[in-house]
Amino acid sequence: ARRLTSILPALDDDALLEVVAIHSVGGILPAGAVPVRTPPFRAPHHTISLAGLIGGGPGPRPGEVSLAHRGVLFLDEMLELPRYVLDAMRQPVEDARVVIARAAHAIAFPARFLLIGAANPCPCGFDGDPSGRCRCSAADIARYRSRLSGPLADRIDLHVRVGAVALADLGQLGREESSASIRARVAAARERQRIRYRVLPGLRCNAEAPGRWLQSHAGLSDAARELLGTAAERLRLSARAYHRTLRVARTVADLGGEEQVDPGALAEALMFRPAADAP
Repeated sequence: ARRLTSILPALDDDALLEVVAIHSVGGILPAGAVPVRTPPFRAPHHTISLAGLIGGGPGPRPGEVSLAHRGVLFLDEMLELPRYVLDAMRQPVEDARVVIARAAHAIAFPARFLLIGAANPCPCGFDGDPSGRCRCSAADIARYRSRLSGPLADRIDLHVRVGAVALADLGQLGREESSASIRARVAAARERQRIRYRVLPGLRCNAEAPGRWLQSHAGLSDAARELLGTAAERLRLSARAYHRTLRVARTVADLGGEEQVDPGALAEALMFRPAADAP
């Protein structure tokens, strides 16, 4: 999660001004510090309060979702946060802003961030481990996973189960793609999106595009459109999940330098979308 900012494009002038402004209001911009164009990375502890995460208190002040604006918000041990705190993230994840209402006025803070959440598969952490060490009951696992509500899970585009790495593999050295190489590919994809959304003022990337607009202008092939319709029925996707899958598929195609979204790009996007009744 901490390495994600190393593959993101540098902040442009407008994004940099937004980040500096929100960090200044939040009181985390050191006096005399030179602003950097690296996207912010915020990783609050799972004991954080609702006001600390969303914003509020005297002032009020921006929370972590706003301090991560144009960057990454990482929630480790995500399911250890109280459910009401997690559910308060629905609005910022959906609307890219937080509105804090007070008796006499309301204040809006920007909150467009990449959310990464990490959690154990069960209370003991060994569900699915080949060693068979997990002793959690089905009810325990269901209760634990239910801390992430359906509406919030529906707003998370990529669900990835990460297995344990074998001890024998930890010390092996392999030829991995460098962050600089990945960042160049991401920057090229972002440039394609910038050109695509010039007709929509204020939009920069696929994540910000209206779902209905993408249905007509995403370059979805006939075969991919048919696959999406079939998958939406079988996986019982909500309208929100349908459009989010389309955005991910368009991004997969952009990363591959493809003008059209083919069935392969759509299938890759669907791999990360759980069914409606999946944990």
